[in-house]
Amino acid sequence: MYIKKNTPGAAPAHLSDEIEGSIQGHRDGHGFVIRDDGDGDIFIPPNEMRAVLHKDRVRVRIVRQDRRGRPEGRVVEIIERPFQPIIGRLLQESGVWLVAPEDKRYGQDVLIPKGATGAANPGQVVVVELTEPPALFGQPVGRIVEVLGEVDDPGMEIEIAVRKYGVPHEFSADCLAQAKALPDKVRALDKKRRVDLTDVPLVTIDGEDARDFDDAVYCEPAKVGRSKGWRLLVAIADVSHYVETGSDIDIDAYDRATSVYFPRRVIPMLPEKLSNGLCSLNPEVERLCMVCDMLVTAKGEVHAYQFYPAVMFSHARFTYTEVAAILANTRGPEASKRKDRVKDLLNLHDVYRALLVARRERGAVDFETTETQIVCDENGRIEKIVPRTRNDAHKLIEEAMLAANVCSADFIAQGGQPGLFRVHEGPTPEKQEILRGYLKAMAVGMSISDNPKPSEFQAIAEATKDRPDAQQIHTMLLRSMQQAIYTPINSGHFGLAFEAYTHFTSPIRRYPDLLVHRVIKAILSKTQYKLPALPTPGEAHAKLAKRLAARVAPPGTKPRKEAKPASRETQAWEAAGLHCSANERRADEASRDVEAWLKCKYMREHLGEEYSGVVSAATSFGIFVTLDAMYVEGLVHITELGGEYFKFDEARQELRGERTGIRYAIGTRVRVQVSRVDLDGRKIDFRLVRENEELIGRALRDKGVGGDSATAPGGKKGRSAAERKGSAAGAAGKGRRPAADASALDATPSARDRGNRSPIQSLKASVKQAVASGKPAKGKGRKARRS
Repeated sequence: MYIKKNTPGAAPAHLSDEIEGSIQGHRDGHGFVIRDDGDGDIFIPPNEMRAVLHKDRVRVRIVRQDRRGRPEGRVVEIIERPFQPIIGRLLQESGVWLVAPEDKRYGQDVLIPKGATGAANPGQVVVVELTEPPALFGQPVGRIVEVLGEVDDPGMEIEIAVRKYGVPHEFSADCLAQAKALPDKVRALDKKRRVDLTDVPLVTIDGEDARDFDDAVYCEPAKVGRSKGWRLLVAIADVSHYVETGSDIDIDAYDRATSVYFPRRVIPMLPEKLSNGLCSLNPEVERLCMVCDMLVTAKGEVHAYQFYPAVMFSHARFTYTEVAAILANTRGPEASKRKDRVKDLLNLHDVYRALLVARRERGAVDFETTETQIVCDENGRIEKIVPRTRNDAHKLIEEAMLAANVCSADFIAQGGQPGLFRVHEGPTPEKQEILRGYLKAMAVGMSISDNPKPSEFQAIAEATKDRPDAQQIHTMLLRSMQQAIYTPINSGHFGLAFEAYTHFTSPIRRYPDLLVHRVIKAILSKTQYKLPALPTPGEAHAKLAKRLAARVAPPGTKPRKEAKPASRETQAWEAAGLHCSANERRADEASRDVEAWLKCKYMREHLGEEYSGVVSAATSFGIFVTLDAMYVEGLVHITELGGEYFKFDEARQELRGERTGIRYAIGTRVRVQVSRVDLDGRKIDFRLVRENEELIGRALRDKGVGGDSATAPGGKKGRSAAERKGSAAGAAGKGRRPAADASALDATPSARDRGNRSPIQSLKASVKQAVASGKPAKGKGRKARRS
């Protein structure tokens, strides 16, 4: 039967305070303590970092405020040193063996005794287990426990990342044995008490490189009351039938919490027999599924829905590209190959357009962003980086999945059982103030209220989409929002404008979806689902919990305490949600690390080459530029912007030259040269090249300052390779190591070099000329300051 859908900061730290937290190392030798109470981080100077390691749990005493106003601490006790194997390259220097950690946050090399090198050779990537901790006057000592191979071996970057971030990448023997014992196909006994949908032409629509298929869809016209509408079926792989609560497979799946996707490789949440075989909705084979069967009105509203277990038969495996081509031309070659399914795809497209209308009515946030895909050859080398284009087929599936997820959240809420919701809260008060100041500074003419709704963000995006700085404004809108989390306490999904939302559609690759399936089944069978005894969340999860609790508090107040402590069952669900949220972030970090490594290796082949690009971020230490052709981001350090003083305008999120008035903000177009690539640090440095003189010339003219034609900012035309090297070390305190010290501002050139002057040199020359002639010069004529 169908079910009617419901429609409904912390106090400042004081000197001598002792604080507990976790060490976060920095690649430049210093570090920070991430406080357990969620307050601001405590700076730890390099000399104090020598006795501790990245990730150590410590107690620190605040001893002073540093020159930047940050509390500075001294470590008084190491509370816990978690087991943390270190990955790095084995080196031999003057007869001494040592391992240089690949993760520079560890700060110091590990000494390896002569008999502890195992079978490793110099230069190889190894895993080290510490045998002696570091001390103020002594390096850590360790032994090699695993040899990963040569640094240039195909896939080495993934081997490093899974160990660096602690991603489980090997299934337990018990898990594999249990998976092996499962049947190869759906048996007769598995079909009992299930709806037979094998005659319904459900199809899957995924990317070309997809190997596991979670979802299948089907749509047909239907009467909804007296009006026209659709019946939309979303069938999801029934993983819960094969993965029983508390089983060996379940324990491994919970430990991973999610599949991790790398270029050319996936670390799956479930063994391959399940993820690519028995649970995957492969074409032309029977599979068990859980179905969300919906009635959708012409206005795109889900009028009613029902859930039931079923057995299905996928009638086709479509790709997004193929479906988009069929929808664009129903008489084209793609459509002629799939004549039997064209009508069904058109029905899906019709219901999608209706759902899209409802999305706009809700005011859900829908910013278009560019995602990229790394295309590698057989040896794992990047061939090209291309943008992922979202067509109507992508959006069609997305809207169908959103509808099923909303129904599952409503079903759990009506069923009265605990479960995991996907919660996305609105921006914090601090981020609201930053965004309001930015919108005012950019003369947008619109702002957000004290209790903003997603429709306000979407309205600003729509109103500014044709402005030259639209990308900059939309980026700031996105940055003002919080990350979504899994929690049993439903507070809605801000970005999607849903009162309740959960994840139901991907149980092959997400553990929260598997839990949602189990709860839905329990409600259908009128039983109560209880979580198994799950491992206690680790320190990273406790830290995330405290930060999540602190982030929603108004400035200057501590997170409020609950009047009534949560029940044991609620606490267990909160722990499960926290674990899944933390491991989701871990997977994202590992994937980004591998992509950054591949991009750095790719850009090493393009050193010295010039590209056009756009500023993707502005900071106090420089600008980040994304190349048009490569979709690769790098830093132009502030010392490479020109020989003048640049000030960071936080309200406008831009760097502005004090003398010339030149501005670098998100969306500014520039031309850069690849000057340095740091593979170990995953950093790429650019320098501006001659074409950017137009920006300076325009800024000078706006300020009423004339001058000769400009050269590359900050120096003379045709600098040597040594003079052009990277960025100055001043970026160290901001998380970026620039390429090299920048040369000082060039002296005023002689008359024969005037054709090569920069705008600053031209300005200085005009000042000197005015002083000599006794006439006032245009502009202020102040001495340029070095940045």
